[in-house]
Amino acid sequence: MKIVKMSLVAALLVGSSAFAIDNIKMSGKADVFYQTQDAATTPDVLAGNTGGTLFSKESSAADIGLNLNISADLAKNDLVTVSAGAGYTVLSTLGLENNFVSNVWGGAHTATAGTRASYANDSVANLGGAKVENANWFNEAWVAVTAGKSTAKIGRMELDTPLAFTEKWTIEKNTFEAAVLINQDIPDTTVVAAFIGNGNGTEGFGQTNLISNVTTIPATLSAPSLAVAPVVNANGDFGTYGTDGAYAVAVINNSVEPLTVQAWYYDVSKVAQAYWLQADVNLEGIMAGAQYSAVEKDIVGSKEDNVYAVMVGYEMKDMLTAKLAYSATNKDGSLGAAGFNTATATGTAQSKLYTEAWWNYGQVTQTDTSAINVTIESPVQGIVDLGLYVTMVDHGTVNGAADLTEVTVTAGKSFGPLDATLVYINADVDGGDAINTVQAYLTVNF
Repeated sequence: MKIVKMSLVAALLVGSSAFAIDNIKMSGKADVFYQTQDAATTPDVLAGNTGGTLFSKESSAADIGLNLNISADLAKNDLVTVSAGAGYTVLSTLGLENNFVSNVWGGAHTATAGTRASYANDSVANLGGAKVENANWFNEAWVAVTAGKSTAKIGRMELDTPLAFTEKWTIEKNTFEAAVLINQDIPDTTVVAAFIGNGNGTEGFGQTNLISNVTTIPATLSAPSLAVAPVVNANGDFGTYGTDGAYAVAVINNSVEPLTVQAWYYDVSKVAQAYWLQADVNLEGIMAGAQYSAVEKDIVGSKEDNVYAVMVGYEMKDMLTAKLAYSATNKDGSLGAAGFNTATATGTAQSKLYTEAWWNYGQVTQTDTSAINVTIESPVQGIVDLGLYVTMVDHGTVNGAADLTEVTVTAGKSFGPLDATLVYINADVDGGDAINTVQAYLTVNF
């Protein structure tokens, strides 16, 4: 499934698996992502064409991604282990734009204007047949030192914290330049301290994406984004996280099994302070959880934005997992959102809330919003993995947004190193026609 559920500090500990590896570990994957829908996407919408048909060029997108990773022990003895790792991403359309599709997935692409009369719709001159460029960058480059039950890691890396994390649902992934310290000397307790200096997400702090290099645009049109699922800046470039970086501290404890509790505090320098509290129970397949998060802008007189969520569920191993969740945000926050990933664009950022939608991010975290999510997953006799995800979002009068009902059905199957998933999404927004979307994901792991 697309949502990466809360995994505590699993991604922070990504280097830990390397510490036990002798010499060198290499891995990677190649992705081919395709999407089509019965509503025209940008830039066609900007040209006045709001209609679209499934599998038509102007309402479809595609991208190809390649990720290569390597990690190794540089030095190791009875007291200390020194490890290092690196990751590299290549993003390409293989020239599909202007032929098979008119849009891409990743925001790391840049684009230059061409000479054709139109990019998406030949009857309207908007982007002049813009050519999308390939992108490539180092998404990771880190060094880690482990001594006893403490690990210090510094460099460019993935993070998986509640309010600043690497989003992996699309063809590209955002990463961070940070320093992280993890200690597990206290029984059943993990303590985390981190400084996050830079990030390459399409952040609400002034980062850019694909639209920045499309320069030849008629004055009557705004600059469109050709990317349907951007989370990375143009060319993977890193910018300052916030204005002067951010600090995060956390405690995760599971002394009382099967209860796991965690508390996180963030200080985004000169921007905002935030915290996240969560408790989860899994007792012989019976699941329950509660979340609470708040953020307050670093401005005198600002009012706190907060959100709470609860979840109940049941899991029958290798047969069925079913969950029901509810969340609600307050009405008088100054920021206008709560509980979202501060590392990517506020309006479309994924969240760790139990109620998060499968595809339409940025909905459940808005001010004055309540949401219900139903999730049902089942590996049908080992033949195919089926998923049903229903999210109903009720926006109050404060934010004025239209209510949303999203129904997603997924069918996936692994064939050795090949993972294949087919997805159908129906997004029904009050006051408009429902949009039907079909997606295909192919991933080769190596």
